[in-house]
Amino acid sequence: MGFTLFLLPGMLMCGLLLHMAFQHGASVNKSSKKPNFIIILADDIGWGDLDANQPQERTNNTPYLNLMAEQGLRLTDFHSPASTCSPSRAAILTGRYGLRNGVTHNFAVNSVAGLPLSEVTLPELLQRAGYYTAMIGKWHLGHNGPYGPTNRGFDYYLGIPYSNDMGCTDVPGYNLPECRPCDSYGPQVSRLKRSVHGSCYSRVGLPLIENSTIVAQPLDLWTLTEQYKSAATRIIQHARERGQPYLLYMALAHMHVPLAPPLPPDASSTTHRPEHSKVYAASLRDMDDLVGAVKSASDDTDIDNTLIWFTGDNGPWEVKCQYAGSVGPFMGKWQSSRGGSSAKKTTWEGGHRVPTVAYWPGRIHANTTSSALLSGMDIFPTLLSLAGVTPPADRHYDGIDATNILLHGGQSGHEFLFHPNSGAAGTFGDLQTVRTGNHKAFYITGAGEACGGATGGPQLHDPPLIFDLQRDAAEETPLEAETPEYQAVAKRIARRREELLWDIATDKSVSTADYTTEESAAPCCDPRRPVCRCLTLC
Repeated sequence: MGFTLFLLPGMLMCGLLLHMAFQHGASVNKSSKKPNFIIILADDIGWGDLDANQPQERTNNTPYLNLMAEQGLRLTDFHSPASTCSPSRAAILTGRYGLRNGVTHNFAVNSVAGLPLSEVTLPELLQRAGYYTAMIGKWHLGHNGPYGPTNRGFDYYLGIPYSNDMGCTDVPGYNLPECRPCDSYGPQVSRLKRSVHGSCYSRVGLPLIENSTIVAQPLDLWTLTEQYKSAATRIIQHARERGQPYLLYMALAHMHVPLAPPLPPDASSTTHRPEHSKVYAASLRDMDDLVGAVKSASDDTDIDNTLIWFTGDNGPWEVKCQYAGSVGPFMGKWQSSRGGSSAKKTTWEGGHRVPTVAYWPGRIHANTTSSALLSGMDIFPTLLSLAGVTPPADRHYDGIDATNILLHGGQSGHEFLFHPNSGAAGTFGDLQTVRTGNHKAFYITGAGEACGGATGGPQLHDPPLIFDLQRDAAEETPLEAETPEYQAVAKRIARRREELLWDIATDKSVSTADYTTEESAAPCCDPRRPVCRCLTLC
């Protein structure tokens, strides 16, 4: 039953590892027909990057996702739980705001810890219920010891422990400013510091990890898509052969710079690169092709019993200019007119409203759209509900069960949804932006860094700024505070905000993340391996 996924020298036999992982769950009751789940999380993707969200643009960069939308459900008012990487991922896997799960900002290359061990994750609960659980891609919730994916509920893992700009490679992808190759750094460069341009970490090779072993360092960004595709299809096929339900969580860093779109089959990674203006589109098509391959493998094995849920971890990183995605109509004009970006790291719509499609033939009606207010936190309770698994009762959850919306056309999402500060203004994790119905209130505003480097400082608002997103998707003109509409919304939001903050303050299940860093905590491969060049850290 073993097989080899990779041909790189010195790498592990992934088939053997997958076989062992499936053996781990071999006691599952095959008579119970539980659904399979495939969660695909794209990094730094804009709401407008999905062709189906903006058909008038006629870009045709996401044909497979467009097909999924035609055959499934497009969720047009779906939001990442935070506007940056680690907090968004933590909330998706726990169903809890960062102020509860402890993860309010990103972990670093040299972080000693990660998602608090007191938190219970979605894969842990499904694993206990007999699911085979696998993850492919970017983890970013801690890479040391008990914090790695295979110690947080995943039977199998293949991917990068954090973002793909947090380490050097021999042939860097596209970035702004450009990343330097690993061998260009001399001894004068400090360890674990970003380059002088602030683009990429300089002294640590970007590692590829299989389970808990570094199998390549630095990895090859330009072959990563094919490696992920091969691993995903074989995971799906093996789960089908064993008759075991599975969770496949794919966290793709494809849209996170540096970008490495596919090259012609006969080209080396140093030649025939796309023009700079076409790189992001090529990367979108590369990601979409991977989604198509996963969908095809799923359709060929268990089409009527598999839910595929595609979404994003946050909006585009506008400081990357031509290498950033599209926010569509959600331009955050109030902020951008005052300086800075209103996308990634911010609580403007462009920072957290993400393209989302749910696909399950025979269960989800084809070619449908829902404007229900939903969040990535809802994945946790929804999948557990569909699997017949009850989450632990010793903690509070912030996600809602969206089963009725997915399967029965329901339109009732969150009555209130809070957006945490993710680096643009205020304290990390603070819930100072609130959504209810079509209205959105800001108690504090701030900007990320825009293309060209412009920024906008934080500004407190008392009374809050309130926008009507139905009339003003671009968040350009707030309501007048004297109007009855404003007064009614402000009163409702203030009451709910006060209730939630009190609830969190008195919640005994609140976790605290350890953000301590140590130089020795950076991942470093075994120097005896031929694929190991961890630079000065070994």
